[in-house]
Amino acid sequence: MIEPEVRYCTTTDGVRIAYTVSGAGRPLLFCMEPTTSHVQLEWSHPALGTVLRGLAQNNTVIRYDHRGYGLSDRLIAKTLDEWVLDIEAVAQRAGFPELALFGMQLATPAAIAFAARHPERISRFVVADGFARWGDFLALPQVQAIQGAARLDFNVATEAIGFAAFGAGREESREHGKYIRACVNQEQFVSYDTYGAWDASDLAGSIGAPTLVLRHSGIEYVTLEMAKDLASRIPNAQLTVLEGGWADHLEDFGQLVRKFIGAGAERATASAELPSGMTAILFADIADSTALTERLGDAAFRAKARDLDAALRTVIREQAGAPIEGKLLGDGVLAVFTSARQAIEAALACGAAGASGGLPLHLGVHAGDVIREENNVYGGAVNIASRISGLSEPGEVLVSDTVRGLARTSAGVRFEDRGEQALKGVGEPVRVWAVVEGGG
Repeated sequence: MIEPEVRYCTTTDGVRIAYTVSGAGRPLLFCMEPTTSHVQLEWSHPALGTVLRGLAQNNTVIRYDHRGYGLSDRLIAKTLDEWVLDIEAVAQRAGFPELALFGMQLATPAAIAFAARHPERISRFVVADGFARWGDFLALPQVQAIQGAARLDFNVATEAIGFAAFGAGREESREHGKYIRACVNQEQFVSYDTYGAWDASDLAGSIGAPTLVLRHSGIEYVTLEMAKDLASRIPNAQLTVLEGGWADHLEDFGQLVRKFIGAGAERATASAELPSGMTAILFADIADSTALTERLGDAAFRAKARDLDAALRTVIREQAGAPIEGKLLGDGVLAVFTSARQAIEAALACGAAGASGGLPLHLGVHAGDVIREENNVYGGAVNIASRISGLSEPGEVLVSDTVRGLARTSAGVRFEDRGEQALKGVGEPVRVWAVVEGGG
């Protein structure tokens, strides 16, 4: 599996958060243990990479680095609410109305707070070796020993964590210590002592989603009592104890998580599944992006384009479409639908979003057979949709004669004939129609 593209979003308090989107299927927002969170390097980690690739086989996996870690802004959080802002920013940018949530180890209190504040968005909740109160974690002798060692020699402390995870004398142990140091610096690591007041225990009772609380028997810094306490506070939670440490039996661990998340399939959006065969294809590209970049400046343009990208993907999913994650074409998006009517409705809504955001769009829709490979689509029909998009005026929706025929009586719009058009790379001319709202 190819490593996903690293993207950025900005929290409401102005912090830049790195995130990735990978895989296909039901959406899963993964709140990784912060000290091992690096959205770029984690895919090559011997344990984390195995878990992530396994989850991405059946899910659209959304990963991010909390502030202070990985590729996000290296700021030390002062409150638990700040970590929740990180999750909210990523969830909003991803655009899924509902998703499964995974909280791992030290990220669990923030995941609990997010799930409690947005219960309507969470279909399933998984906790792995987590807890509700930071004070319980910081009071453990093992944690105090690691914190003390980290103040004296950060390299030795992180390698000790590697030994605990993989066993002494193994190459993975040394590499894990090096990996931790890429995820977090010494100042951030020893700042945990200030997190003692971070407490999500009272919020746990507000979580309505079915919840799986997992604890590895070999984890010393999360006790069974901490896991039992968390499971007892969440109304619809079950506790499962796994043998060994978190890096043991990864396939069994991943299978258990996938099975639990999959049990909530009836509540998850179906739009993340890419159709094969006869498919409606929508292209939306920012009109004259070069001139806009020169007028606005590169940073301002990219910020507006990122916000628009999130808005377009939300609109597409609301119309039961599937945006092609990671496939950005110029400055726009590609999406597929099983209904020509829904593709037209999504195109009109995308046009309105572009206009309100000050970034008008070229919009084109065609329908035909596509080839699905992982989370991507190919074929001549995709090429035709792209060419039709390039013919449209800013804000205008153009569709092929095929789409017009499929949606003529159901879309609630009028179609104005733009005649046959010669499209680059297409052997025969294609009749194109402009979509006009307000008629049928």
